[in-house]
Amino acid sequence: MGRSFDAVPDQLAEWMVAQPVWFVATAPLAGDGHVNVSPKGDDTFRVISPTEVAYLDLTGSGAETVAHVRENGRLTIMFCSFGDKPNIVRVFGRGRAVLPRDERFDELAGRFPARDGARGIIVLDVEQVTSSCGYAVPHMELVGPRDTLAEWAGRKNDEELAAYRAEKNAVSIDGLPALDP
Repeated sequence: MGRSFDAVPDQLAEWMVAQPVWFVATAPLAGDGHVNVSPKGDDTFRVISPTEVAYLDLTGSGAETVAHVRENGRLTIMFCSFGDKPNIVRVFGRGRAVLPRDERFDELAGRFPARDGARGIIVLDVEQVTSSCGYAVPHMELVGPRDTLAEWAGRKNDEELAAYRAEKNAVSIDGLPALDP
């Protein structure tokens, strides 16, 4: 049966960090804006405290999550078990982008492995955590991590990454400001 919590319980914290893939969902305030759901993974999620979680935001082809949390803060993170024991966990709350120029960036970045192409950290202030059965989620086996993004970012220097972000990550697909060039 589903359960609801005001904070991340210890047993769920360990389980969430162990998941190889998870998803973030955001939306702009505009009713005709695009709802965004993005898959994440590669050891980039951390439980900072029972009421705060964070993930390392890597350079990608868009910056919807950053734009949406800058505009309105709404963020949901969802984890699904694809292994033997079915489970779905959603973490709801207010998100914010912590960028390399921000005061808290170095403290948070120290919690993650160094990654080429890291452009920021998304922090979620937890308001509610729910769990549900996950009985309809398929049982699948992990083949392994994908190195494509790390290899791409590793071939670029800081200036090339900054130029890519200025071109691809400055605004969301709805025109909201995302990463400052």
